[in-house]
Amino acid sequence: MTKLTITRCTTSTSQISPEKGDANIFTTTINPSSFKRKYATKFSGTSTDKGAAIGKAAPVPKFSATEPEEVSFKLTLDGTGVVPDAVDTTVADQIKKLRDIAYAYSGEDHEPDAVQIDWGDELKAFQGRLTSLDIDYTLFDPDGVPLRATMDLKFIEALTEAQVALEANNQSPDLTHIVRVCEGDTLPLLCERIYKDVSKYLEVARFNNLDSFRNLTPDTLLRFPPMR
Repeated sequence: MTKLTITRCTTSTSQISPEKGDANIFTTTINPSSFKRKYATKFSGTSTDKGAAIGKAAPVPKFSATEPEEVSFKLTLDGTGVVPDAVDTTVADQIKKLRDIAYAYSGEDHEPDAVQIDWGDELKAFQGRLTSLDIDYTLFDPDGVPLRATMDLKFIEALTEAQVALEANNQSPDLTHIVRVCEGDTLPLLCERIYKDVSKYLEVARFNNLDSFRNLTPDTLLRFPPMR
């Protein structure tokens, strides 16, 4: 049976990548019985908008932003020895490993690490950050050592600024664009697409410190600043 895994990730300016090695991967011994995915959008001008006009009978909602996706589920940890995959590990050890991977503060990045959750097709390569971890201890040995616990975990989608810009794909020339170069793209062609002005290509080349605007390498990320 495929087990749900939570893997520590490294984050660069352009992407989030899962790390390798057992110390970076938490594998559940008992899969969750269910999970939730939450999608939400924010609109201005609604009754819940603090900036909405008072007394307006029928405000016209206008799209404001897409909220980060959320994923939540419960995990059962067992240290009684009845679960084959958990015979050699205690509940305390399982909790510590998960906390080290998803919750502990990283001094290098000045924030907890992002993680990647994998379980089947619906939770394949979901990258997020832990927002809450509630632990309910439900069984103990005579000395008070926990033998079973339930963890309620919530994650919010993790994205780099480059990924957000690529997903938004805003068309306004007043916004900074980040574009991933595709095979056959040229700087004049991209400037025509974004600014409706081919002549901007020299300014974009200087902005990105390009030695040559003629030969663009596929998968390179280029920034297109606001221009008038």
